[in-house]
Amino acid sequence: MSSTAPILEVRDLVTAFDTDAGRMTAVDGIRFDVPRGKTFGIVGESGCGKSVTAFSITRLLPQPHGQILGGSIHFEGRDLASLPIEEMQQVRGKDISMIFQEPMTALNPVQTVGRQLAEAILLHTECSKADVLARSIDMMQKVRIPAPEQRLNEYPHQLSGGMRQRAMIAMALINKPKLLIADEPTTALDVTVQAQILELIADLQKEMGMSVILITHDLGVIAQVCDEVAVMYAGRIVERAEVHELFAKPRHAYTQGLLESIPRIDSVPKTKLKAIQGNVPGIADFKPGCRFAARSGREHSTAHLNTRAPFVEISANHWVENCPICVQS
Repeated sequence: MSSTAPILEVRDLVTAFDTDAGRMTAVDGIRFDVPRGKTFGIVGESGCGKSVTAFSITRLLPQPHGQILGGSIHFEGRDLASLPIEEMQQVRGKDISMIFQEPMTALNPVQTVGRQLAEAILLHTECSKADVLARSIDMMQKVRIPAPEQRLNEYPHQLSGGMRQRAMIAMALINKPKLLIADEPTTALDVTVQAQILELIADLQKEMGMSVILITHDLGVIAQVCDEVAVMYAGRIVERAEVHELFAKPRHAYTQGLLESIPRIDSVPKTKLKAIQGNVPGIADFKPGCRFAARSGREHSTAHLNTRAPFVEISANHWVENCPICVQS
């Protein structure tokens, strides 16, 4: 593989769930690349399909209801979407790792942290007990957990929220993956711990040279740590660009609405924040055409609601779902 080629190429990915009400499409034909050694952000409100995208890449969709129906997920030349499950199990946890939203539910409550780290190592490499212990202690030190020998013998409930998240990061990075997917890694943490976790991930990324997909609803986090960003809405990517370009020249009405809802330190006193009215539609209410129409405050014709706009490159590496009403010059 070329050193300049993206480490991950997602093309026209479609993911759906079989429900009592029929098949529902949660991710609808999205496409993006993750550059090597860079941080790619996916941002949007809850229910936009961010986590489903992550679970599709890692093939962790709930079975048998979750299915990848179309598209490709090329990781270093291999299409993960069609990879046999035995081969995918070798990729997952070794070449691609994931940090989940809530460590208290992701960590096994009846096994010590050390046992869970050891399991992650032994799934992919043959090591002696001494080597496993040494690697575990080294990784605990890298994620800045004090007294690592003691913490390895403790259970998740004995750790603070920040410590549990660090333990999750240690498990995700113990095999030095090429790609880390961090799904809302700072959820439920206080502001100071959030900053520490983001700084930790950035430092480890530089040390290991890995690529990162950061999933968040917080545009402040995107601005702080990401190189490129995709804005998701109702199962689709509506805009994608380098971070500085997106913040300077947002083109889609949804992106503009998100940016206008952020408090600014230089805003005029007593200026009210703008809010996007309404909520993200439920999966059963997704329209075939523009899905942001009902919340945009702009008049859409029946054709705009029934026909999907093309996803086009409007300037260098700046892509947008080109609804003529939501994307105006």
